[in-house]
Amino acid sequence: KTVLTTLGMADYRVRVGLRDPDGNKFAGDPAKWDVAEAACRDAASTLGVPFTEEPGEAAFYGPKIDFVIKDVIGREWQLGTVQVDYVLPVRFDLHYIGADGAKHRPVMVHRAPFGSMERFCGVLIEHFAGDFPVWLAPEQVRIAPISEKVNDYAREIFEQLKAAGLRVTLDDDADKVGAKLRRAELAKIPYMLVVGQKEAEVQAVSVRSRAKGDEGVLPFTAFLERVKSEVATRALPVKIEKPAPAPNGGQNKQNQQG
Repeated sequence: KTVLTTLGMADYRVRVGLRDPDGNKFAGDPAKWDVAEAACRDAASTLGVPFTEEPGEAAFYGPKIDFVIKDVIGREWQLGTVQVDYVLPVRFDLHYIGADGAKHRPVMVHRAPFGSMERFCGVLIEHFAGDFPVWLAPEQVRIAPISEKVNDYAREIFEQLKAAGLRVTLDDDADKVGAKLRRAELAKIPYMLVVGQKEAEVQAVSVRSRAKGDEGVLPFTAFLERVKSEVATRALPVKIEKPAPAPNGGQNKQNQQG
């Protein structure tokens, strides 16, 4: 639940997988299965979300709690899972020494908060459409100096961002700044910093973000603290919706009447 909430994946359901009435498909002591299934029900009820019980969805060695998420086009995928296993500790003859000094048989818990990693990554990429939040983005910040005259300042802030643990690149090619911004847009980088002579003189940066567009000029230290905070809190981007265009090409009511 924590993983899905952090990633903004709110459209999911919880499934408690129980054994099939056909006992030949499952291993272990039926009495221990009863205990394990009751434990899964109790655990699911503490999540604060509705859950369903589905016979036949258990693993052969024990019941489980699955997190089934809907992707952006409505398909369901099982991601995270927690499984209770009384069988494998017996088969591997596992023991631990309890507080009483005697041997006890453990219960094994299989925990995979992401499920299949390949499946999880596929759903995650589709969920964000490649527009990852800054803390998750492979490249978090790209710096675009307007001209080679400010390359030294661009490298200075590059080193400071890098020292802060951020994933940052410096596009100091001779191309026009528009081309640099276009490359960054296509790469879906959360933050683009444009620096010119004016920014260099006051230790500032011109900020463009994927979420909000042009944010104007900010002191570099303020920008750095902001990004560090977003990474530390795993913040999700809040997109600003652009206002709908006015009817008749933006003419006001008076013009329409005139």
